[in-house]
Amino acid sequence: MAVRVSTSQLFAQGVDLLRDRFAELARTQRQLATGRRIATPSEDPAGMASVLRAAEAIARTEQHQRNITVLRARLGAEEAALAGAASILQRARELAVRGANDTLSASDREAVAREVDGLVDDLLAAANATDGAGNYLFAGNRVRTEPFARAASGGGFSYRGDQGQARLEAGPGQRLALGDPGSRVFMDVPAGNGTFVTGYGAGNAGTGIIDLGTVVDPAAWVADTYTIRFTSATAWEVRDSGGALVASGTYASGAAIAFRGVEVAITGAPAAGDTFTVAPDTGADTFSALEALARALRAPGGTPAERARRRMDLDRALARIDQGLARLLEVRAEVGARLNAADLQEQVNEELLLAMRRARSRTEDLDYAEAASRMQRQLLALEAAQRSFARVAGLSLFQYL
Repeated sequence: MAVRVSTSQLFAQGVDLLRDRFAELARTQRQLATGRRIATPSEDPAGMASVLRAAEAIARTEQHQRNITVLRARLGAEEAALAGAASILQRARELAVRGANDTLSASDREAVAREVDGLVDDLLAAANATDGAGNYLFAGNRVRTEPFARAASGGGFSYRGDQGQARLEAGPGQRLALGDPGSRVFMDVPAGNGTFVTGYGAGNAGTGIIDLGTVVDPAAWVADTYTIRFTSATAWEVRDSGGALVASGTYASGAAIAFRGVEVAITGAPAAGDTFTVAPDTGADTFSALEALARALRAPGGTPAERARRRMDLDRALARIDQGLARLLEVRAEVGARLNAADLQEQVNEELLLAMRRARSRTEDLDYAEAASRMQRQLLALEAAQRSFARVAGLSLFQYL
């Protein structure tokens, strides 16, 4: 059976073929112009899906890199502020040691106390430092609120930030803290040895001086306020807050007084009726430690008993300053660890970016040599199709009538 092919069919087939050749040529030309093998999802759905996944992963990793830049700047500012605060406390420590010298005159101690007063202001300024963009470093999440303030009535210092600790994602599953709340850095600092604090009775008439004490058996320690009372110049007893007798003994200067898992030593010559206390350490702020140092330097020292009390006040202030320095060192170490983690994660991110960009390039980027060769073949095919169409278009019976 013969198949009839009309002139219109020939024309339609020719036009379709030319349109296909033009479309192929246009696609190759677009690829050469853009440098991309895939322009639309319909050209290679699987390849385009791979490209989109790679682009999303690259964008996420680039955001991680930007986060690390922000993190490094913020932590660098915090480290600088902590270093400044540590220098202030170190200077205060030097002044405390100097002030403990009994050869200093009252005017000399007043001069030292005035310098300590200035250090309080300096420490307050360091604690209220910003990151350069107006965000307070030690305010927790309340970065626009000045975190520390001196009470107007002279009753200590207050913290107006919160306990928050903002974090930034530096990598998959790697969230690093931007800073530290000031309550931890400057406020909740041990006031004694970390477990208990020692003190003395305001009416003590002797020259007894109690040390900071040590914990020898943490399991035996019972947190309570204990009073060491000298029943005579050579005998002492320890009672708890309820008045129950805990321990007693004969006094020897410098010998350990042991009870409930702790030991304290008293030197000098306590008088009958003198008392000393051992109470749980509830913490204190570092600013007040400097103010306590200034008060101790200004304390009278006209009698042996006054000099003993002043010495204990200076020792306690020095201990609180040392605890403040230890806390700053602890926080600085944590900041350094975060910076190191950020540096390591940045290197990992760079390697990930390089690998992902290469993978995307293999799928998306054009092989120029192959595309140029293909375009040449398509041009030849188009020219051949055009010539054949012209030949066929000229075949009409009307030309032979």
